[in-house]
Amino acid sequence: MKKLTKRLTLLATLSAFAFVFKSCEQKQKEETKQVEKELIVESEKPEYFLLRPEVEKAYGYSHAVKIGNSIKVSGAVSMDNEGNPTAIGDIEQQMKNCYADLEKILKHFGCTFDDVVKEDIFTTDMAQMLEKSAYRAEIYKNGFPTGSWLEVKGLALPEFMVEIELEVHKSK
Repeated sequence: MKKLTKRLTLLATLSAFAFVFKSCEQKQKEETKQVEKELIVESEKPEYFLLRPEVEKAYGYSHAVKIGNSIKVSGAVSMDNEGNPTAIGDIEQQMKNCYADLEKILKHFGCTFDDVVKEDIFTTDMAQMLEKSAYRAEIYKNGFPTGSWLEVKGLALPEFMVEIELEVHKSK
């Protein structure tokens, strides 16, 4: 009988220990989930940036949105501050104007072209774009990002020959 009592006492003690351990483990998991939830909510608050506020409001878009470490940049085209096309008929100058605007956006977020992970180029004349694309080596000095080049029938205005959009990853 004494042996049985010792075994029952040992079993009860182990059960109590397991229950306490499980409760502590569950509480720790819940606290971890809460901290993760708070971190995710804080880091996912979007930050909007308008390069040309009046033009972008008129067309209904933001030039860039940053969420956490990711920045999505709308397609840049060759335009002045009033939204008028510039460098009409000159795809190389239009491309340079696009990259100049994109650089302003990157600087706003403390980034450079080294932080760009994806670049999509839309052009109305792929043959000319390919001819003038060597200029990109001046922009991307440490390697090119991923991306796609697409020839399209037209862009927002008929004078635009190239549009460049970016995805950026900002390391902490």
